[in-house]
Amino acid sequence: MRAAPADRPSEVGHVQEAAEQLVKWPKRGPGWHKAMILCLSALEGDPIDPQVIRQAFEAAAKEAGMLLTSDPRNASRD
Repeated sequence: MRAAPADRPSEVGHVQEAAEQLVKWPKRGPGWHKAMILCLSALEGDPIDPQVIRQAFEAAAKEAGMLLTSDPRNASRD
């Protein structure tokens, strides 16, 4: 998945990267808090389905206006 932090677009491939990107975001709404809690819980060893974290991260990125695409493989080709 790709999210656009304040300075440039970034690929996010695992929980650590997602948490690192979330810390950089200037807009922190309810979606951001949910995604951050899930990321931190997973990093602490809680058994959280990666798809749940991905969905929360995507929702947070959309909420913040930073979601570029959920999956570059599915992006339309011009």
